[in-house]
Amino acid sequence: MSAQPEPAEPAPPRPARDLPPPPTDWANAKERSNAIAIRLMAWVAMFCGRRVARLVLHPITLYFLAFAPTPRRHSARYLGRALGRPARLVDLYRHFHGFAATVLDRVYLLRGRLDLFDIQHDGEEKVFATLGEGRGAFLLGAHIGSFEAMHAVAKPNQRLRMAMIMYPDNARLISSTLASIAPDYKPVIIPLGRIESTLVVRDWLDGGGLAGMLGDRSLPAESQRVGVVGVPFLGRDAVFSDGPFRLATLLKRRVFFMVGLYRGGNRYEVRIDLLADFSERLDSPALREQRIRTAVVDYAARLEALCLEMPYNWFNFFDFWHEEST
Repeated sequence: MSAQPEPAEPAPPRPARDLPPPPTDWANAKERSNAIAIRLMAWVAMFCGRRVARLVLHPITLYFLAFAPTPRRHSARYLGRALGRPARLVDLYRHFHGFAATVLDRVYLLRGRLDLFDIQHDGEEKVFATLGEGRGAFLLGAHIGSFEAMHAVAKPNQRLRMAMIMYPDNARLISSTLASIAPDYKPVIIPLGRIESTLVVRDWLDGGGLAGMLGDRSLPAESQRVGVVGVPFLGRDAVFSDGPFRLATLLKRRVFFMVGLYRGGNRYEVRIDLLADFSERLDSPALREQRIRTAVVDYAARLEALCLEMPYNWFNFFDFWHEEST
C-alpha cells in the first residue's frame, strides 16, 4: 500500500457563517443521473456481456461528453487542479470513461461475478482484527473508484455483513436501482435523519457488522445538525462534513479509510487503513472536538493524495468548491 500522508495540524475552527454553504446539486441531480447510468449499463451488461459492453462504453462516453455541459465543466475544473494544468479534451474523456467503466463493473460485482476481475487488496486484516474483537466498525470512503470492490476482501466462505448509511431519498433510489440489476443482492441500507437511525446503526455494529459511508459529500442541513469543516483541498478551501466522525465518537468505534481504485481494464486495488480510533471514551469536550477536527483534516488529506495519484478515479461532476454558487 502506498504510504499515507501524515495528518496535518488541524486549522482553527471557522465559524459557520464564514464557510460557503454546502452545494445541493449533487443531492438532487447526481444520484438520479447515477441511477439512470446504472440502469443503462445494467441492460447492456446483462444482454451483451462484459466484453461487448466495454465497447459500448465509448459511444456512451462520447454522448455524455458532448451533451452534459455542467458535469463537463465541473470535471474540467477539478482535473485542472489535480493535474496541475488545464484539462484537455482527452482528460475529460478519460474521466467520463472511467466513471462509465466502474458503473458497468458495479453490475457484475453486485451480481457476485468476482471471477471477471483482478482485484488486489491490502489492509483488510486490520478490519478483520476489529471484527474478531466482536465489534463492528465504520468504513469511510469517497466517490472514488468502486466501493463494491470491497466485497472481494472477504475470506473464503466468509460473507461480510455490510450496511450503507445514507440519506432517505438516496437510500430509496439506490435500493430500487440495485433491486432492478441484482435481484438476489439484498443490501442493508440505514437511512440517516430519522429518530431511530443512531440506534439502528449501533445495533448493527454491536452485531459485528460494518457500516459504510461516503465522506466527500455534505448537505446544508448538516451544518446545523452536526458540523462542517473548511479544509484546504487541491489548492482551495473545501467543505467536509464531520458527521461520520461524530457518529463514530458517539458509538465509540474505529473508522477505516477504504477505497477501491480502478486501475483500468478489469483491475482494481482495494486499500484499507485505520483513519481514526474513537473506541475510547473522551470526557473532555475540547479534546473530543480536536480529535474530530483532526480526523476530518486527515480524511481530506488522504483523499487529496489519491486525487493527485489517480486523478481520473474521483468522480466529481458537481460544484465541489461552490465557485458558481458564490
